[in-house]
Amino acid sequence: MICENLERTLDAVNHPATEMTAVRMHDHGGPDVLVVESAPVPVPDAGHVLVRVRAAAVNHLDLDIRSGVSRLPITFPHVLGMEAAGEVAAVGAGAEHVSVGDRVAVLYQSHCGRCAFCAAGQDSMCAAGKLFGVHRPGAYAEYMTAPAELLVPLPDHVVFEDAAAVQLSFGTAWHALVGRAGLRAGETVLVSAAGSGVGSAAVQIAVLRGARVVASVGSDEKARRAAELGAEIVVDYSREPLTETVRAATGGVDVVLEHVGGTLFEDSVRCLRPGGRVVVVGAHGGEQATLDLIELFRNQWSIIGSRRATDAELRHVFDLLFGGELRPAIYAALPLERAADAHELLDSRRHFGKVLLTT
Repeated sequence: MICENLERTLDAVNHPATEMTAVRMHDHGGPDVLVVESAPVPVPDAGHVLVRVRAAAVNHLDLDIRSGVSRLPITFPHVLGMEAAGEVAAVGAGAEHVSVGDRVAVLYQSHCGRCAFCAAGQDSMCAAGKLFGVHRPGAYAEYMTAPAELLVPLPDHVVFEDAAAVQLSFGTAWHALVGRAGLRAGETVLVSAAGSGVGSAAVQIAVLRGARVVASVGSDEKARRAAELGAEIVVDYSREPLTETVRAATGGVDVVLEHVGGTLFEDSVRCLRPGGRVVVVGAHGGEQATLDLIELFRNQWSIIGSRRATDAELRHVFDLLFGGELRPAIYAALPLERAADAHELLDSRRHFGKVLLTT
């Protein structure tokens, strides 16, 4: 079996095809707009490489883009997929420090490198930044092209599935908890929706940083998995009042990582102790929420917005993956052709951790 896989890999990277299978959308809508079809294999420009995609992550932003609620402009036909790992299949002119056959992950964002944000190491705020699966064709395809400088070499012991599941989960959670909220050892942190990709990553990061973790989940199975990752207290918000339960168990938490929005955001804020801080990284459960400003200023709560991870933070979480200190929780890895099923699975919120596509 090992020999067969090696022969298949070498054949794919040494003799890239001219046609590939890709999942493209020609309009906004439900999962049925994800069409499996044949497309030309892209040719790498100067300084770029062609990557044979072996694993691609499915993220909630993909669902938002597909349905048309992301507020991000795209051009049809569009290929989704921000996170990818695979092998280098071809190298464009001038691409340095990379060879055909290299095992790599692809950083999902690029930046101008010249603006004030880039100069300050806050490159995720760069107005000229481009994202795969948004501004560039993404990873829902057998092949994709990428600038050589965005490649992250993978050690042999790291499987493609893990490498494709790190950036949007661990990168986002690291930037929020460490970069923005300044989480410290000994603090107590509430992780909302701990069964999601970002939530399950945040539990691991908080434990790694020496914090006490309270996880909110929506089912018994997710409660079990969150506890396995290191959460000391788990609250099923579908059956227990979140604020009262968390405050009774902790007296109030130091930090809340919130990425659901709506009424859960309101309940999560009230879990804070005086002087606590909530860091917000998403709002898939409701983009509007109410806030009692009297409570806010009397308790000196801090509400912190958190965007994407910086390149330095992304490379750091890759190093933590390589060293075995972090590992993504992967719920399912479906064939590329089942992208629509993967979207339905993610939308159902039955999963714990990441959902992937493999080719």
